[in-house]
Amino acid sequence: GVIRVEEICQRLGISPATARRDLDQLEKVGAIRRVHGGAVSVESRLEEPLFDDKASIATREKHHIAEAALRFVEPDDTIYLDGGSTVLEFARLLHDRTNLTVVTNSLRAAHELAGRGPRLILIGGELRRLSQTMVGPLTRCIVQELHVDKAFMGTIGLTLNEGLTTTDPGEAYTKELVVSRARQVILLADSGKADKVAFALAGGL
Repeated sequence: GVIRVEEICQRLGISPATARRDLDQLEKVGAIRRVHGGAVSVESRLEEPLFDDKASIATREKHHIAEAALRFVEPDDTIYLDGGSTVLEFARLLHDRTNLTVVTNSLRAAHELAGRGPRLILIGGELRRLSQTMVGPLTRCIVQELHVDKAFMGTIGLTLNEGLTTTDPGEAYTKELVVSRARQVILLADSGKADKVAFALAGGL
């Protein structure tokens, strides 16, 4: 699904200039999509499933990831919870952590923690119904005023070259903003996200 110019040169014994020229030609006929440093298959461009459909995929793996993420949480931390089904699974493990502050743009995570558990701060913005998150430039009003110890982030796609990608530019905007305000960023993603590229860049590695 993803290939770098360097890998093409090694495999085919051609120069980087030739590889780039060939990739440009392939993109013109719609066979590939060019990205920085290489190309991705047009078939690898991701469409986002409904939230409940996402939540039913790789459920055991997501639970193991969520449990592993708990070791990063320390008493009196201020943490950010991104949208996404794996991050929601993580939120479900925080009910008894009353010595935390949780900041989130996820309506699902907020609902999960509203009854008990950590102090909760909900970010406002434009509602993205597909992911049940608040996204876009309006989220800046709160996010730019905060510093969080750890941001637990989800993603739709993940590659070494492109980093984190998602299907919605508004969501990508908020993700990048949050990452810039976090001392540490922890990505919660199952292996199905690897080597996939979605529409909008949400942060490099």
